[in-house]
Amino acid sequence: MTEGEQEEAWLTEAGLATLFDESATDGEDSIVFLSTLTRTQAAAVQRRVETLNQTLRKRNKPHSVPDVRDIFKPSSSSENTADVTSPERSLGDTPEVQTLGNGAGPEAQGGGADNETDINLEVSFSEQALIYKEGLKVAQPRREADDRLPDFKVSQDKTGQTRAGDLSTEDMKKVRRLVVIEMSALFDTCGIEMKTHKALKMKVKESGLFGVPLPTLLEQDQRRIPGTKVPLVLQHLMSHIEEQGLDIEGVLRIPGAATRVKSVCQEMEQKFYDGMFPWESLKQHDAASVLKLFIRELPFPLLTVEYFTAFLSVLKLPTKKQQLQALNLLVLLLPEHNRDTLKALMEFFQSVIDHKDKNKMTLNNVAVVMAPNIFMCKGFRNKISEQEEFAMATGTANIVRLLIRYQNLLWTIPKFILNQVRKQNTENQRKMNRDRAVKKLLKKMTHDREKTSDKPEKNTEAEGFIRVQAPQFSMVSMAVQLTDDLKASDVLTRFLTQERSVTVKREDLCLFETGGNIKERCLDEETYIRALLELNPSAELVLKSVNHAQG
Repeated sequence: MTEGEQEEAWLTEAGLATLFDESATDGEDSIVFLSTLTRTQAAAVQRRVETLNQTLRKRNKPHSVPDVRDIFKPSSSSENTADVTSPERSLGDTPEVQTLGNGAGPEAQGGGADNETDINLEVSFSEQALIYKEGLKVAQPRREADDRLPDFKVSQDKTGQTRAGDLSTEDMKKVRRLVVIEMSALFDTCGIEMKTHKALKMKVKESGLFGVPLPTLLEQDQRRIPGTKVPLVLQHLMSHIEEQGLDIEGVLRIPGAATRVKSVCQEMEQKFYDGMFPWESLKQHDAASVLKLFIRELPFPLLTVEYFTAFLSVLKLPTKKQQLQALNLLVLLLPEHNRDTLKALMEFFQSVIDHKDKNKMTLNNVAVVMAPNIFMCKGFRNKISEQEEFAMATGTANIVRLLIRYQNLLWTIPKFILNQVRKQNTENQRKMNRDRAVKKLLKKMTHDREKTSDKPEKNTEAEGFIRVQAPQFSMVSMAVQLTDDLKASDVLTRFLTQERSVTVKREDLCLFETGGNIKERCLDEETYIRALLELNPSAELVLKSVNHAQG
């Protein structure tokens, strides 16, 4: 993209197109959104707006982009707009920085080497990078070779971890906007330029198995099995290897015979959806070659054209921890079908590695073998020379190593992002309540005052009980005593004990947090209910069966 196009595309993806296009509508209150940004996030927005203004001046175009001082000036329309980051304040005096200064967490202290492996999900990654850059972090980064990667520790959050896919569509849209800004803020803070790219325009197949775009492939799979999240052909290939090939030496590394692999692909195209493909005769090395071919033949890369270069730039970040933080954000930026498919592949690679004593496929071996398939997609190979491809090999293998090794961390939504979403929802709700109150005054309606109150109703009943809703089941609600150590897992156990007629499996049952400052969130089983209700006092707890099926 040219200068100016980059900034316009970035602002659009961040949900801030109204800053340069008055006709744009994103359905969100930009003032409320901007009020939740940290100083580094605000600085990232400022940088793009200023660059766009300069570009428009050079081109002698009408100057329609507002000045950053107007964008970040405090507003009296919201109670919390004192936190809106002005250009001056964005460089030092936000609540997040004050928290850091008060010593909230290991990143604020810059202390001993043990902190090198502590992952802080409560403070913005770009803020942590700024603290590191300013010299408060004294320990030097260590380079790890082969399979020897550190065990990064994430402190237990009593309100529970949130995985990609646990939130409602509305809240995930907010997450994505914040992640776009946080990702750029992290790279900006580290002095690394991150460019995105336009999607490739090419003719693509509209049906079949190989060389078909992921959305098209999943659409045809979902017509057969609703809820499919990972292409069925890929699932079958991985399952075939897991069932019979994990102990075979060199699985994934030793290729199948080229003529046989070509024949297998042709037969799959003809017989897969009819259920007539002879899986029992498929050799394991051939299956692995077909799996790699499937990934390579995707017309658009699994890591997307837009963020392909950003993935390659991750290793420029100065510490392993910052590289993981960047990967975490990039994974969250992937479209849902890419993210789910990539996760299924990483889980499969880990299964292969778990049998390394027999198959000799260590983390490093798997990464070296699979990186070229993930990073050398069909459309991208035409744009790169063999020499460039060779130079990329080591770096891409290191990125795949990180994706496999830390997949449980990389597919989670950092708490600081989720807290920003909660702030947005709270402010939007307050604004709606005020609007309702004004309308009711105009209509001289004084009833239903509770709905217009800014004070949330606590989800607690007399004598320390809470009520859990279960609308899908015969026992539509259940009273549970609220104690300090009550977890979501305890609620699930209690329900399954009392609901005798339930046929849903434990792993397909989830306790949801709904309402208040979140639309809907599936809770992990280690969530402490009291801590959650302190964070979101007006939340309802709802039990639902969920579809975890990938096919």
